[in-house]
Amino acid sequence: MSQSTQPIDYAVLASSIKTWGNQLGFQQIGICDTDLSWAEKMLERWTADGYHGEMGYMVKHGRKRSRPAELVPGTLRVISARMDYLLADDDPAAVLADENKGFVSRYALGRDYHRLMRQRLQQLATRMEIAIGHFGYRVFVDSAPVLEKPLAQKAGLGWQGKHSNLVSRSAGCWFFLGEIYTDLPLPTDRIENNHCGSCKRCIDACPTGAITAPYRVDARRCVSYLTIELEGPIPLALRPLIGNRIYGCDDCLLACPWNRFARPSPEPDFLPRNGLGGAALIELFRWSEAEFLKRLEGSPIRRIGHQRWLRNIAVALGNARNEPTLTRTLASRLNSSSGLVAEHVAWALSRHMQAAQSKTVAVEATH
Repeated sequence: MSQSTQPIDYAVLASSIKTWGNQLGFQQIGICDTDLSWAEKMLERWTADGYHGEMGYMVKHGRKRSRPAELVPGTLRVISARMDYLLADDDPAAVLADENKGFVSRYALGRDYHRLMRQRLQQLATRMEIAIGHFGYRVFVDSAPVLEKPLAQKAGLGWQGKHSNLVSRSAGCWFFLGEIYTDLPLPTDRIENNHCGSCKRCIDACPTGAITAPYRVDARRCVSYLTIELEGPIPLALRPLIGNRIYGCDDCLLACPWNRFARPSPEPDFLPRNGLGGAALIELFRWSEAEFLKRLEGSPIRRIGHQRWLRNIAVALGNARNEPTLTRTLASRLNSSSGLVAEHVAWALSRHMQAAQSKTVAVEATH
């Protein structure tokens, strides 16, 4: 509990927290209570339907995810923070349209946001301690069982759109979220209303049909799940639908009309590294494990490991436009020591072989 020796004006403190947050690089700060009963029901229905796939951590902690005071005893309020990551002069649609380039979800082009945001939130908490003395708190950035999107909605930062991501009227969808759980009885902000209306562009844009209904996403079909969370083989039926997406997918975000209000991030750490904004698939596939680890040091991509990286790129190469060196590059890893990689390489090569045979048959039929 707070150890302040003087009475605290919590309304003034809440206002100061938002000012300090802006000074630390957060574009918006909101505060909410811990009642997530409505979100808990939605989460339990989602996991009961098996939509979480192999993400066992979604059920591992029981209801601690939807009950903040059970995760951190004494929690009364959650301070929710938004940090934008939209890149200036970026053209993700152009990358998606080029079959021979690898598309990486825009949040992962630069340095890992987890560390940056955690440091900034800790600085915010430290600034609060300077002002009022010791108080109970914990900082989270996608690092514990936290329902960050419902909390952010309650804190007024936006609403969960039909693609399940948070949408802001002033910032679109291109932002990260982080939280401070605290025992301070701060005044709360007004929950944000839903402004999706009849729009269903995100649903129509999903390449694999993972958004099965408004606000319902089957992770087992989601490209982000398939290329990041899934450890084993990517289902055969979904491989052609993945296209050139090698790490994550932004199609539902790109389709959201609220993004016309999004502004580029001022954070240099979010700028693309290693040419990942639109690198050639063949070049990325040639990275050795040592090169993968070195180049992606400090990147969120690193956590999937070299084998899944190659698995994902093999699928993309199987969907790519054939070039003189493409099949040779694929074949160079056909006898990989990793069965996972070898199987996906064999699939990709068979795709190009079948395409070549079909082309030959078509040509012969015209003569």
